[in-house]
Amino acid sequence: MKLLLITAVAEFEKEVKSILKKAQVKTYSYKEVTGFRDASDDAIESNWFGTEMNENESILFYAFVAKENVDIVCNSVKEFNVKQETLSHIHIAVLNIEKTN
Repeated sequence: MKLLLITAVAEFEKEVKSILKKAQVKTYSYKEVTGFRDASDDAIESNWFGTEMNENESILFYAFVAKENVDIVCNSVKEFNVKQETLSHIHIAVLNIEKTN
């Protein structure tokens, strides 16, 4: 069993749910969160927000997933991100679970 953490801008909620469904992840939780990026080290001309501190509406998904389904989720996220023309991507982290009850 693995714990998946998935973050994305709120606009990608439908796509994340579709990826989880494709991987047969039938139980998960998600929550609206505020994404934050400190762009103070970026050059002003490359920062299209025009400020150093950026916040946006984001989502956080978390799910306990069978090991055999993790690769399906990761590959689907990778495929989705490659097709994106925007700077936003879906981000995923996989954590090992030591014990469960």
